[in-house]
Amino acid sequence: MASKIEFVEFVADQLRQAGDITYKKMFGEYGLYCNGKIFAVICEDQLFIKITESGRNLCPELSEVPPYQGAKNYFLVEDVENQQLLTELVTATCEELPEPKPKKKKKE
Repeated sequence: MASKIEFVEFVADQLRQAGDITYKKMFGEYGLYCNGKIFAVICEDQLFIKITESGRNLCPELSEVPPYQGAKNYFLVEDVENQQLLTELVTATCEELPEPKPKKKKKE
């Protein structure tokens, strides 16, 4: 079951204070980006955020599960209504994630 765009837009709106939040459709689901860094995926209308030490310290109660079969574990965030906690978690997570690699230019 693919995620609904309305849920993706709601989550992106909840995170608007964390930075420039964008999303991209990926294999029927969605990747979420903050200031160009991919930090989460939405699968089957559930939010999964990459695991970081700062995320563990901030939200030790979050379950660590794979968003889809064969994936590594992510934090499963079930309370997407708590805007303040979501913003803190995403901000802390993105500070810890590496900068995205520059894209290679296409040869002409």
